[in-house]
Amino acid sequence: MSARFTGKTALVTGGGTGIGRAVAVALAHEGARVVVAGRTAESLKETVGLVERAGGVAAAITTDVTHGPDVERLVRETVERFDGLHVAVNNAGLILPATPVADVAEEDWRRIVDVNVTGVWLSLKHEIQHMRAHGGGAIVNIASRLGAHSRRRNMAAYVASKAAVSALTRNAALDHIGDGVRVNAVSPGSTDTSMSTLPGETPEAKAERMRQQVPSGRVARTEEIAAAVLYLASDDAASTVGADLVVDGGSTA
Repeated sequence: MSARFTGKTALVTGGGTGIGRAVAVALAHEGARVVVAGRTAESLKETVGLVERAGGVAAAITTDVTHGPDVERLVRETVERFDGLHVAVNNAGLILPATPVADVAEEDWRRIVDVNVTGVWLSLKHEIQHMRAHGGGAIVNIASRLGAHSRRRNMAAYVASKAAVSALTRNAALDHIGDGVRVNAVSPGSTDTSMSTLPGETPEAKAERMRQQVPSGRVARTEEIAAAVLYLASDDAASTVGADLVVDGGSTA
């Protein structure tokens, strides 16, 4: 077992399922004390159980990342519970059913921007405020390869929101590297999560669709995305600032 995060506290939003869960488990495996945050208490509890059964230390804090006071409370309680905040992974996100631009409901547009963009900005804001006052830290935002290389129709709301995450990452990195806070992003391509399943799609149809979309002929496991996140969050990436690491099996090559 590597010990890159021994003695460190890590916060993972959207930590109840998918990539967030895999990141939380991987961080704990490498020695971090992990707080997972999200809206659904039951799924967060399941992630904590996975960490604890593997011998790690974790806690769950129910949070709405679109609500500033909630995010401020999340960071404060994380620091109080585990005596600090050294790593943050802003993974909470939302995807909508495929819809052409002209047919996207205004409430759906606002909802996806609230979660995917405002939620990341609020998380960055409060994480950085703590980190810059306590010696720095590392933050990784979860964007998407579609944010910069979209060839998908009917996904404008999601694509626009993830492009905004990538841009926000670059600007936050430049604004705060002088404070000792490194900000980077990981942009997954096709990954085996519940968010990648289309309405009514069978597991077999999903697997075939995703295989056809990826030059490597396979979709990424959540553990592979977690490995990229942990690299950027670790001291191994000390000179990596404002990067957007694409993990997509060659889809944007």
